[in-house]
Amino acid sequence: MHTQFQFDWLYLIGTAAFTISGYLIGAKKRFDLLGVIILALLTAIGGGMIRDVLTNHLPRVFTDASPLYTIFATLAIAWAIKLHQKNSRLLHRLFIVADSIGLVAFSIAGAQVGIAADLNLFGVAFLGFVTAVGGGLVRDMMVNDVPFILHEDFYGTVAILVAVILFALDSFGYSGHIVVWPLFVCGLALRLIAHLRDFRLPKVAD
Repeated sequence: MHTQFQFDWLYLIGTAAFTISGYLIGAKKRFDLLGVIILALLTAIGGGMIRDVLTNHLPRVFTDASPLYTIFATLAIAWAIKLHQKNSRLLHRLFIVADSIGLVAFSIAGAQVGIAADLNLFGVAFLGFVTAVGGGLVRDMMVNDVPFILHEDFYGTVAILVAVILFALDSFGYSGHIVVWPLFVCGLALRLIAHLRDFRLPKVAD
């Protein structure tokens, strides 16, 4: 019961955050209203749908309307406050924060699905990774941008680290709110610090 409760909250937090990032990209590219909605939807539910297909489940969004309510409520608020008309520097910062929240929240949510299915470390890490980066990957490909995962070294890495840590803690018997929320905060802090400090993985020498 605790796992489901945590998963629901993380899922909806990630959904709202990725909706904002999709909305901002759509507005920046000057898409029409339908284009923005489609981009926000794909960003918010893309990773979860890929995860569900991989685990042989019907995508949650087809049976549970709460993600759709979250997406359209978030879009309505963003449109009402004319978020896309704010200062460009502020919008860039908001995009990074929203995208980072979605990344970490979906990484934990995906890893929880893997743990509940009794997958091994690779399976849990892979589901966390796919859930976290799948929506952003679809978003960037839709607008013909280089996906974040290919040029932001500590983007996908954070998703994998968070999933691996959650798996390790669960293996030692640590689970529940006392683990999930501190991990979410630490993962988000790591992603934002990595962005600010421009952390990068070592490159293969030519």
